[in-house]
Order: sequence, then C-alpha cells, then structure tokens
Amino acid sequence: MGMIKSSVSPDAGSEIRFQAYLSALSEVIGHADRIDPLHNYCTGLLLPGERKSIEPMAAKLDPLHVPATHQSLHHFVAKAPWSDAAVLTAVREQVLPALTRHGPVTAWILDDTGFPKKSPPPT
Repeated sequence: MGMIKSSVSPDAGSEIRFQAYLSALSEVIGHADRIDPLHNYCTGLLLPGERKSIEPMAAKLDPLHVPATHQSLHHFVAKAPWSDAAVLTAVREQVLPALTRHGPVTAWILDDTGFPKKSPPPT
C-alpha cells in the first residue's frame, strides 16, 4: 500500500491541514467502512472536554444518535482490523516534515504525561 504525501501548505488553514491529515490516514486504514469512524474518532479527540473516551465523544459528535455513534467508534477502536504500523507510518509521514521544516530534529523528548482517568464519582 503506497503512502500519499500531503501537498498542503503548512500555512493553509487548520481545517484544510486536518482534512489532508485524515485523508492520508484514510489511505492506509483498510476498508472504506473505517474511514468515517476514523474521521469521527480523530475529530472527537480534538473536541473540548476532559474525557476523551468514546462515550462522551459520541455524545458531542452526534447528540441525536449517541448509541449508534458510540457503537461505531467502539467497533473502530476495539475490533476493526486495521494495521497500527501502517497508520503510524502515515502519521510519521505527515508529522515529520512539519517538525523538520526549520531544521533537523536533534533530540526527542518523550513525555508520558500519564493523566489520571476521569471516572464518574461513586454513587
């Protein structure tokens, strides 16, 4: 499966850059039925709110169809057989040029922030 390099300018608007990013990921996600859930999941990760689990994301993405959106997101994340290696390669091909636009990467700093889970309070 060949990778598609984005030709979108770094100066393009954020929505255009986001759509180009999703398009590149869509090329490697496998079956076409996974494209909408991929787009919804990535969009949900960017929406405001502290909890980034699929239930609150589904409620924000499509308030009138929360159960169906939740099921679609859950299937995409938990059961759909897509290659994480292929997706990570596509991510790297999108992100690395932006990181090296002003010069080579001389050091990587990895920070596992380890945010505590936001669970509902006990009743």
